[in-house]
Amino acid sequence: MSGFDFKGLTASFGGERVIGPLSFRVNEGDHIGLVGKSGAGKSTLIRLLYDNLLGQASLVPQDLGLVNALPVFHNVFMGQLDQHSAWYNTLTLLRPFQRDKSAVSALLAEMRMPEKLWTPAATLSGGQRQRVAIARALYRHAPTLLADEPISALDGPMATQVMTLLTSRFNTSVVALHDIDMALAHCSRIIGIQNGQIALDQPSSELTATDISALY
Repeated sequence: MSGFDFKGLTASFGGERVIGPLSFRVNEGDHIGLVGKSGAGKSTLIRLLYDNLLGQASLVPQDLGLVNALPVFHNVFMGQLDQHSAWYNTLTLLRPFQRDKSAVSALLAEMRMPEKLWTPAATLSGGQRQRVAIARALYRHAPTLLADEPISALDGPMATQVMTLLTSRFNTSVVALHDIDMALAHCSRIIGIQNGQIALDQPSSELTATDISALY
């Protein structure tokens, strides 16, 4: 993969345009922090990018997309559903293979929740649910990550650990963040969204929190 060019992206709701048209390039190796006030269009843009990448990316949506009735193991395993046959997935629902259990367990250990492997997702706290969605994205093993506020429910040390993990495991990422300092610390490039348009696109090394706060 040498990068992605996105051209003329638009999205409308109820006849009102909320994104675009906007165009930009994501270079291989970019770790992009997507910033802007609530309602600026960040979540919509993440979804547009995911739809355009056609399965080439791991997604952490803001609503997390967990299946409450299933245990943590199966929610993480869903990151690879499309990589296995129907019989394999059905058998895994009933009696998971040891290699899959070991791989998911290792990810949960990194998320500091190894004891939750068979816990129903419905009983998890907000921060635990967020970590399960992150583990699912990691389990997919895609080269690119698209994530919408993936650390909003995590405390400072855990948020830092997770952001460090995500930027090290994924070659390329676009992550919507409300924490400006976190974006500057963990992302190589900042794209600011304002009223559905790109209002800022610069290397994070050239920006300060004050530069970005003008978007809010």
